[in-house]
Amino acid sequence: GPAFLDRLVHMLSFAMSERIRGSCLCGRVKFEVEPPFLQANHCHCDRCRKHSGTSVCTQARVWRQQFHLRDGEDLIKVYGKGEGAVKAFCSNCGSSLFGGDWPDGDQVSIRMGAFDDDPGIRPQFHTFVECRAPWDTITDDLPQYADGEPSKLPSA
Repeated sequence: GPAFLDRLVHMLSFAMSERIRGSCLCGRVKFEVEPPFLQANHCHCDRCRKHSGTSVCTQARVWRQQFHLRDGEDLIKVYGKGEGAVKAFCSNCGSSLFGGDWPDGDQVSIRMGAFDDDPGIRPQFHTFVECRAPWDTITDDLPQYADGEPSKLPSA
């Protein structure tokens, strides 16, 4: 039926564009990313726990030129500038979207929960595991680093 054809057209156009779409909960902030990703990880540091309200921030990184903000720039608010990794979020719905040095820097750190499409990449390691919450038990076999290793990049 028409729904199948619409989905097929979407899949084909997505495959041709190779862009990963993302948005906030209310849909007013929209972005696209061109793979490949540099890395993806789970960060357990104090800031990431507070930014997310959960045990980790799971994020993926791309070079700035691969990132395209499509809508809602005026809604993005930044908390924590100059204090370490920031939390960039939608001021309308509160969705945590970006971290790191947003909106500056050579790379963009994207909260993986903000992706609408499968980004293809999966988390590769855990950082700041020595800072994790007492109730946070890591149950996968990914490499674990006490601090921001292995890349020496800002954690979120």
